[in-house]
Amino acid sequence: MSISPIDVARTDGGPQWVEAVATAAGVEVWWDEPRPHEGGRRCVVRRLPDGTRTDALPEGWNARNRLVEYGGRSWRPLPGGGLVFTNWSDQRLYRLDDGGTPVPLTPEGPSRYGDLYLPPGRAEVWAVRETNDVRDLVAVPLDGGGVRVIVKAQHFLMNPRISPDGRKVAWIGWDHPNMPWDGTELCVAPLNDDGTAGPYEVVAGGPSESVTQAEWRDAGSLYAVTDPTGWWNVHLVPLGGGPARNLTPMESEFGVAMWKPGLATFAVAEDGRLVVVHGTADHRRLGVLDPETGELREVGGDATHWSATVSVAGGKAAAVKGTPYTPLEVTLVGLDDGAHEVVSPPKPLPDRALLPTPETVTIEGVHAHLYPPSGAQGPGPYVIFVHGGPTGSMPLLLDLEIAYFTSRGIGVAVVNYGGSTGYGRAYRERLRHQWGVVDVQDCAKVARGLVERGVADASRIAIRGGSAGGWTTVAALVHSDVFAGGVAHYAITDPESWAAETHDFESRYLDGLVGPLPETRQRYTERSPLLNAFRASGPCLMLHGLEDAIVDVSQAQRFTAELDKHGKEWALLTFPGEQHGWRREETIVAVLEAELAFYGLIFDMETPDVPPLTLKGRA
Repeated sequence: MSISPIDVARTDGGPQWVEAVATAAGVEVWWDEPRPHEGGRRCVVRRLPDGTRTDALPEGWNARNRLVEYGGRSWRPLPGGGLVFTNWSDQRLYRLDDGGTPVPLTPEGPSRYGDLYLPPGRAEVWAVRETNDVRDLVAVPLDGGGVRVIVKAQHFLMNPRISPDGRKVAWIGWDHPNMPWDGTELCVAPLNDDGTAGPYEVVAGGPSESVTQAEWRDAGSLYAVTDPTGWWNVHLVPLGGGPARNLTPMESEFGVAMWKPGLATFAVAEDGRLVVVHGTADHRRLGVLDPETGELREVGGDATHWSATVSVAGGKAAAVKGTPYTPLEVTLVGLDDGAHEVVSPPKPLPDRALLPTPETVTIEGVHAHLYPPSGAQGPGPYVIFVHGGPTGSMPLLLDLEIAYFTSRGIGVAVVNYGGSTGYGRAYRERLRHQWGVVDVQDCAKVARGLVERGVADASRIAIRGGSAGGWTTVAALVHSDVFAGGVAHYAITDPESWAAETHDFESRYLDGLVGPLPETRQRYTERSPLLNAFRASGPCLMLHGLEDAIVDVSQAQRFTAELDKHGKEWALLTFPGEQHGWRREETIVAVLEAELAFYGLIFDMETPDVPPLTLKGRA
């Protein structure tokens, strides 16, 4: 028996943007979830206190947006029911009342809206508006009537919050060439009578300190996750110039890389306690923090991962948990008793015997999770999984994509290479100016470590990844001799051309990862997989969406043309209607089958249950 690609597609992705709402009948929970079988849309779901679940978003509507291309918080429930949301097809804001149909709140045009927030006491929604790479914080009346600009400040903005007395606004901002994990500023400004913000002051953060989230404690102070110590800890930040106080002085990450504005790793309860998501990429915990005493009580149970979304109401926290054997599930957690109640619908899972038992290891200082293949006896084929970002990580979590391969006798090693989040700033900055070097070396270290452990066959180790992980995949193929082949999903293959082609959010990302241009152009030339394709140690399968605005398909096309020129083996599959990542059920199935067929070719394995794959250049 083995796991089918449909099994993977039906459990692909997980819930996000949870929200708990206290009502007279108890706590409601809202979230959105992927629907691969509905064209990949994200549907908002409402779960009433009596356990009834309903789709809060009608069929055909998709609660996504393209803020900084990766998308920001895309919806909020309205008091008494209904919601305000952004719709993917036109990027406009809509209001949807119970029993009604969506009504647009913003005009047609090029603007995108995200990181939605409902300021208490105001009949409007606040959001980050992005128009032709210009961003501001805006207010949109819930009954229509135009868009009001609240703040124009830094080039990038997120986390708008109104003070409890309604007299101030806080936000987080940053400018090129920083990314939000490099350095951001927590800003506070007075709110004028006309609803616009006055001159602001920076109360935390800076060019080398990353504030990821802030919430008001009272009119004179905020809680903020920031990292002056090298770890994202929760701080109490007073207004008026006093020093911030670290409430969680430990080597544990209470924040995450803010790829999507609106991610939340803590929430403030009605009684003043904080519910916090923290830990490392190996184990993300859920805890209740008393900000007065500093006591941190764990309430996460046996979950190995809690996602960066949490909300509190009625003495309960709504959050998303997972384990190596259970999918991501929306869960209500009692703040006092720690009781867990899973409120999202169950997903069909394969037999537990088909799921690998992972092991967390450190090999030559590199963090990794090992997923052994079914029926392993002696050294066998292995694939190194490389996460995207590169400022990101892969958690210890059920991943049926991994199990799809392990159930067929192919082991998987997930590598959280230097540059990954979840291990403090020092580990994250190992990749500074070393992208294409440290990540490649760390993946090779883990591969060699598997051989030394006697679990992997040195001649049958491949590497695969998506986006930045796809870059590491092709870079490893041309700059090492460890890998028999690679699979690159929507990969960057030439850094200099990508920096010129890509979207605004990441257009200066490579300043920190490789170096500023034109001063360090030689590094770009030396590391470019495109310019070194003739060195490829094995075949390459390239997979790319034709609507990808982050990494254009031309990156894959040019690389495979170079492979072809030098007599290397390759294949390129493209997918209409897909952006940066796979969302449609039929695409997920096709990608998995092609990848398995590729491993069959390079590992000399039979793969009779998937369509054959032809490699160009293979005799």
